Amino acid sequence: MSTSWERFALAARRGEPDQVPVALIVDSPWLPGYAGIDTRDYYLFLDQWLAINRGLAERFPDAVWIPGWWIEYGMAAEPSAFGAIPHFYADRPPSIEPVVTDLEFWVSAIKPADPRQDGLMPFVVRQYEALDERLQAEGLGVRMVCARGPMTVASYLMGVLPLMEGLVIDPDGASHVLDVISTSIIRWLQAQLDAVHAPEGIMLLDDLVGMVSPRHYHTLIEPHLLRIFDAFEGLIRVYHNDTPCEHLLPALSEAHFDVFNFSHETDIATAKEVMGRRVALMGNVAPLDLGVRGTPDEVYTAARACLDKAAPGGGLILSFGGGVAPGTPPENIDALLQAARDWEHTS
Repeated sequence: MSTSWERFALAARRGEPDQVPVALIVDSPWLPGYAGIDTRDYYLFLDQWLAINRGLAERFPDAVWIPGWWIEYGMAAEPSAFGAIPHFYADRPPSIEPVVTDLEFWVSAIKPADPRQDGLMPFVVRQYEALDERLQAEGLGVRMVCARGPMTVASYLMGVLPLMEGLVIDPDGASHVLDVISTSIIRWLQAQLDAVHAPEGIMLLDDLVGMVSPRHYHTLIEPHLLRIFDAFEGLIRVYHNDTPCEHLLPALSEAHFDVFNFSHETDIATAKEVMGRRVALMGNVAPLDLGVRGTPDEVYTAARACLDKAAPGGGLILSFGGGVAPGTPPENIDALLQAARDWEHTS
């Protein structure tokens, strides 16, 4: 019988495992509340962090956690390496204060970040080194590492509106900034990979890409996404973008990632038709309306509908259409897992 990770890895390569895997993106928006601790303690005390994540694996043994054993400080690691100021809170992830809201400043001032020295990145790398030693001793290990994408990082440095205006007013300048950030992201992912023993994948999270037109995507965004994903060919490459972006599905299917975690507002049958020959799909139950506010029966019904539409032929990983949202009850995750088990038994 295949393990949950083996099912995930096969589906990520567009294969059809013996049971559709369930994989979920979990991080500090959900986990401290789920565990009932101060968010700052979750970041600060590795033993508490380890106990919470180990408990998650024990509570949901059939789920694959993406990336799993994730050392993160909300959205703060990448922007902090360029001088952005994070503000930490007891009951939610940090907010990020933009440095300068002028694209022209960044065109002349931005330099590639060094993940061994800059911002919060060195602490993440060092924690991975220490953590992976402990996990290896238990027969476990970090399989995947993560980074925010170039558009998301740029938006935290200058603000969303100045960035979007810059794409139109000064496309060459905006592309230069995104190029430097992309170089930094590649270095950042590689530093994390180097800190663990047997990595198998990377994940890039960049929702803002869904807000641009196909023309701007092809000229200003696509080259940077391709460069990042091409740098990690051979690993499982997951791309998370849960901004509704049906207009970009044909283009994104050519962006050299393996797995797409996307908005629940896009019908999974549509995504399968457009992208299914080139990309595995990870979704697509609504994370708030159902994951947080729905009943287990409602989550189960929606999950079965996703399976009916997209599981035949392989390349499906059942999930929420985004990360596990704050307030998601464990019983709704149980419902996803049960739907995957039942669908395999009856189909």
